[in-house]
Amino acid sequence: MKLQEMEPRTRAKQREIVSEAEWLIARKDLLTREKEFTRQRDALSAARRQLPMVKIDKDYVFDGPEGKETLADLFGGCSQLIVYHFMFGPDWEEGCKSCSYLADHFDGANWHLPHRDVSFVAISRAPLSKLESYKKRMGWRFKWVSSQRNDFNFDYHVSFTKEDEKKNKVYYNYEGGEFINDELPGLSVFYKDENGDVFHTYSTYARGLDSLVGAYNFLDLVPKGRDENPDSTMDWVRRHDQY
Repeated sequence: MKLQEMEPRTRAKQREIVSEAEWLIARKDLLTREKEFTRQRDALSAARRQLPMVKIDKDYVFDGPEGKETLADLFGGCSQLIVYHFMFGPDWEEGCKSCSYLADHFDGANWHLPHRDVSFVAISRAPLSKLESYKKRMGWRFKWVSSQRNDFNFDYHVSFTKEDEKKNKVYYNYEGGEFINDELPGLSVFYKDENGDVFHTYSTYARGLDSLVGAYNFLDLVPKGRDENPDSTMDWVRRHDQY
């Protein structure tokens, strides 16, 4: 689909036209609310850092570009690891378009993360050959490994079995619900201590991933906002080579 063929979903809501002085009053009122939101976000981030940890006793071995790697290996020289659970099933021919939208933001952040003791990796159940091919197509640089031979995706509640589909019942985003897809998105965080022990510190799913999408932060600034279909928010998204 060409960009010029895409029609806008809505028109910008008609705004009141006021003087510069009147606009400044309204803007300062909003600024007060923005500052309060920033303080609330900082407090929430602090609370997130205080969550307890769960020690990982299970051995996970992934297929990576350099061969077999354990979960501990994925930390590299860092003590903190962010894992993005990228929707790409073993039988899929390409990665999820919405996950691809998020993934377009990873490399920019990843220039800086190692300097704050953080490694980043994407993990999917598709075989490594498919991940490598799709990564090349998209022009990405971040590390991507396959969990096709282990239970990692199932243990972190982002992949689901045929039995789950048959029962139409899954556990996702910390609650039970209906089967949606055999793969769903998420993000998990791990910590490795001086003894080499690995701990799970945090996971988030669904709208909890919004903060990863820099494009949304830009869209939230403009008059029409995200301009998405509320019943299917990312139906407008394309892989960046398909717009």
